[in-house]
Amino acid sequence: MELILASQSPRRKELLGLFRLPFVIRVADIDETMDASASAYEEVARISREKALAVARTEEDVVIAADTIVVCGGKILGKPKTPGEAIQMLTMLSGRDHQVMTGMTVLRGEKVSSITEVTDIHFRKLSQKEIADYVATGEPMDKAGAYGIQGGAALFAEKMNGDYYNVMGLPVCRLWQMLQELAPELF
Repeated sequence: MELILASQSPRRKELLGLFRLPFVIRVADIDETMDASASAYEEVARISREKALAVARTEEDVVIAADTIVVCGGKILGKPKTPGEAIQMLTMLSGRDHQVMTGMTVLRGEKVSSITEVTDIHFRKLSQKEIADYVATGEPMDKAGAYGIQGGAALFAEKMNGDYYNVMGLPVCRLWQMLQELAPELF
């Protein structure tokens, strides 16, 4: 039996490492386009499920997959494609509440468990200089909503309600509970 992380995210790799369990990484190659007519809450869970199902595995293997998005004013903010898009996203988040949603799936054999974890965040009002300086670091470019709470954007988050690790891309407490149910022999 292998524990498989279906993600190339260095943050997810680091967070799964907190469990002190051996695991391998197998990246799922799927179309991550979300259905704009469906709810973001449901879509992020669907994408995580598709990632889990797409990786090579045996019946005994345990697969963990996740997908994280930021939702502000009903608009889904994925990873910015350009620095200009990152600036637009951070400008939208400035002085506002938003939600970070991580869809997470744990799969073993025929058992598939998918959830969506939501963390509410409020950014203080940001100056255009702060936004431009942050984008110039390059940090926002591989992150949903154009920010990493564990990096420079820690200075932006005024309030948070929910799982901090969810904002990093892997709700570890919830994952621990799911693994206890589907693969208790791991522990």
